[in-house]
Amino acid sequence: MTVASSAKAFSPPLPAGSPLPLVLDVDGALLRTDLLHETAIAYVKGNPLRVVLLIWWLFLGKAVLKRRLAERVVIDVRGLPVNEALADYALAAHESGRTVCLATAADELLALKLVQRFSFIDFVIASDGAANLKGHAKADALVERFPDGFAYAGDSKSDLHVWRRAEAVVLAGARPAVAARARALGKTVEAEFPRPRLSLRGWAKALRLHQWAKNVLVFPPLILSGLFSSADAWEKASLAFLALGLVASATYLINDLWDLEDDRRHWTKRNRALASGLMTVKQAAVAVPLALGAGLALGAHVGAPVVMVLLVYLGLTLAYSIALKRKPILDVFSLAVLFTLRLVLGIAAVHVVASPWLLVFSMFLFASLSFAKRQTEVLRLASKKEDAAGKLSGRGYFVSDAAFILAMGVSCGMASIIIMALYLTQEAMLVQFYANVNWLWGVPAVLFLWLSRIWMLCQRGELDDDPVVFAMRDPKSLILCLGVGLSFAMAWLGPVL
Repeated sequence: MTVASSAKAFSPPLPAGSPLPLVLDVDGALLRTDLLHETAIAYVKGNPLRVVLLIWWLFLGKAVLKRRLAERVVIDVRGLPVNEALADYALAAHESGRTVCLATAADELLALKLVQRFSFIDFVIASDGAANLKGHAKADALVERFPDGFAYAGDSKSDLHVWRRAEAVVLAGARPAVAARARALGKTVEAEFPRPRLSLRGWAKALRLHQWAKNVLVFPPLILSGLFSSADAWEKASLAFLALGLVASATYLINDLWDLEDDRRHWTKRNRALASGLMTVKQAAVAVPLALGAGLALGAHVGAPVVMVLLVYLGLTLAYSIALKRKPILDVFSLAVLFTLRLVLGIAAVHVVASPWLLVFSMFLFASLSFAKRQTEVLRLASKKEDAAGKLSGRGYFVSDAAFILAMGVSCGMASIIIMALYLTQEAMLVQFYANVNWLWGVPAVLFLWLSRIWMLCQRGELDDDPVVFAMRDPKSLILCLGVGLSFAMAWLGPVL
């Protein structure tokens, strides 16, 4: 059984001589995403235990699964990524008097909502909760509705069944192999709209390889423990660095999957690979377990303590993505812990004694930077909304919290400088491997200059979303970072002023 649903009103039979109706597939064609995947993620996001229901519904049939999700999940169809070239083509066809129809395996309840976004849709044919309108079923429904022929815009292997019975082919984001098979059918190729492919650079951005720079925190425990000349310690720390990078990349993808709707409303995050539709949910679902498995395997090669730290990092990151990021104050604390766990990983990798001063310093420093990130988002929201009660999407902060965030962020930053000074007097100056510890006083001085710059730029609205990423591109921050390295180098070498 197929479903023919009236979006505006069911269209009457076409008069003789009318141009071929244009039939559009939705998932992967008109939309650069899959409505089943979108609704499944949104449903599980409300309660991860709901995955059990998903499995049961899938056992009852794909059409049942789609209907149950469509009944329970509200999707913002206006935020979904669109194949703009195909949409413009369909709009021009509609304005020229051509009938434009959606024929999709997505559930009818969701397909009908697309009419609110696309004015060129005349009517909809979709799955109805009993029959899954895909492949042969879709082809039969379209032949019955358009006995004089139609042009079909699709993208997947299953669409070959429809193209065989269509008069004309429109390739809308089809992979090269699928496109070649469609052309081989001998049909007229009316138009082609290639889907942008995710390049190596795109994969690097999606996996946040640039964020791996944060993982250099694995190395300070090695350096501060006097093991900077040990090749074995450097090897273990380097493997831990790589393992953490892979696990972190997997968690970034999980976070992006979890935050699809929020990211699409964000001024910069809407350009991320998943939010923009450049990366598919399927691709992310494959990449996540591969990256996690590789990271944990590398960690196991270094040692069991490293694996334990990686698992704690993974667990806290998932908790942050699912819930903690929406809890004010707790979100900042969680981020500070995640940064500090990088130091703990370095300690576990090279088997040195943890410095409580170092760990407390890290907590205050990265709490300050996390507050700076939130302050940037709040100030940007304030510049766009006159309402002081405006709330950050997906976060627990309001515009009216700006003064509080500023106070907390600056105070945490200054506290980190004080703790660094205490570390120097209570621990660093008592060890034997520094030749001249007085050079280390340059570290809190440089830290004061850098944090002051970060917060000044933050208040001016000139700071990027992430202060750490900003610092990696900011020449003045890089010079100050070089100053910290120079202070340690001079302390080891021991020249006297």
